[in-house]
Amino acid sequence: MAKTIAELQREMAQAMDHEEYELAAKLRDQIAALTPGSAIRVQQPGQMGLGTDTQAVRPTEGWKPPPKPDLMTRNTKARGGRK
Repeated sequence: MAKTIAELQREMAQAMDHEEYELAAKLRDQIAALTPGSAIRVQQPGQMGLGTDTQAVRPTEGWKPPPKPDLMTRNTKARGGRK
């Protein structure tokens, strides 16, 4: 027999009161699966790394990387009294 959303919410609140967070998370996922219009997103493996929700990042259209600095001009400020 399937439980209603209200029953699951009640059980989740009780689990939170008793500090049973893993059970509360499972109940939350069950509520999300039963709620119309909500879908649980499943991460595609190998996109950004373990445990992230963010998928592969793509630069915006027309973006160009900045020019690399010239290594011969590093630390060329005048030192001491020179100008």
